[in-house]
Amino acid sequence: QVQLVESGGGLVQAGGSLRLSCAASGSIFSLYSMGWYRQAPGKQRELVARVSSGRGTIYADSVKGRFTISRDNAKNTVYLQMNSLKPEDTAVYYCNQVKGGENYWGQGTQVTVSA
Repeated sequence: QVQLVESGGGLVQAGGSLRLSCAASGSIFSLYSMGWYRQAPGKQRELVARVSSGRGTIYADSVKGRFTISRDNAKNTVYLQMNSLKPEDTAVYYCNQVKGGENYWGQGTQVTVSA
């Protein structure tokens, strides 16, 4: 069974940086696309970034040039480096893996950006 555990969230001032980590188990990590999503209060969950098994990446327009997704297959971990954070980046951030047509999610980590 796939398990995803996020860490690295917290409170940061606008303009600051955070790095989120997601440790995966229960699958052959290197075979699968991994993603970061976020959900702000009262809003739908939205894609932030994805990285394919071949390390191709896609980003939401709102984070392009500020966020970088990467993966370390030796550590079964995906990262999200977030720079130049804005108050509108405040949300719970979730790690995602799609395996066999099923979506797997972590428990989420809170990111709060103060003005």
